[in-house]
Amino acid sequence: MVKVRPMLMSDLDVVAEWLTEIPLWQRYNLTRSKAQATFEKAFRQQAVLLVADTSSEHACAVAWCIPDGAFGRSAYLRMLGVRTTQSGQGIGSVLMQEVEHIASQSSEELFLLVSDFNTGAQRFYQRRGFQHIGVIPRYILPDVDENIYWKRFG
Repeated sequence: MVKVRPMLMSDLDVVAEWLTEIPLWQRYNLTRSKAQATFEKAFRQQAVLLVADTSSEHACAVAWCIPDGAFGRSAYLRMLGVRTTQSGQGIGSVLMQEVEHIASQSSEELFLLVSDFNTGAQRFYQRRGFQHIGVIPRYILPDVDENIYWKRFG
């Protein structure tokens, strides 16, 4: 069973530890200290930060949504991650369902970016009804294009 709840400051160490072990985030040069500092800033900005717990793992998935982070009017999913040891068990889907529910309370749509090489994430979002609407070439890394995905609620 998966339980989604608001992230607490006490979750930071656990999340930062496993997040930086994921090859995707390693490619983006995410270190434990950068992860902690970034999440601390998100707490100060009152972003929507969620974690998922299972019966065997505490804070094994994380989601970060900024209610008006896309163009100053639409919700933006900044991050969705599942601990490698827990991937493929539906935890990301449960967490994403809660993100969409929360985002739909304040926005008509949700935007997100997916790296061009992250085909698994692209399929995940497409199955959830997101549409690929564009590309930002070399937005974060010089050798990676970011795909823009969008979903309108209702």
